Amino acid sequence: QVQLVESGGGSVQAGGSMRLSCSANGRTPGSWTMAWFRQAPGKEREFVALLIWSVDSPYYADSVKGRFTISKDAAKDTVYLQMTDLKPEDTAIYYCAANSRLLGVEERNWGSWGQGTQVTVSS
Repeated sequence: QVQLVESGGGSVQAGGSMRLSCSANGRTPGSWTMAWFRQAPGKEREFVALLIWSVDSPYYADSVKGRFTISKDAAKDTVYLQMTDLKPEDTAIYYCAANSRLLGVEERNWGSWGQGTQVTVSS
């Protein structure tokens, strides 16, 4: 288990940009996989993006491909989600997740979760 702390949420107009941060406290991600999920009001939590820490390999949900970028700062044990061309449908609580192995993008495969940060995109 690793403690995850998200930051960087807020409100933005459609077409704008925002960067979320997730710090892994107490344990270096090392060979772990880090991910971002989101949950919109009345909907289930869904996968957004993941990064295999050791090889810096990203993977994105189709809905955000080309607009969102996941990256890391290894010195800070922090993963980022740069979001551009934001749309009202991107409004959600964004959660950081981590797991020691990549087992799949389903929510059940992730052992550590942050508390979430709200992102609101207005039209």
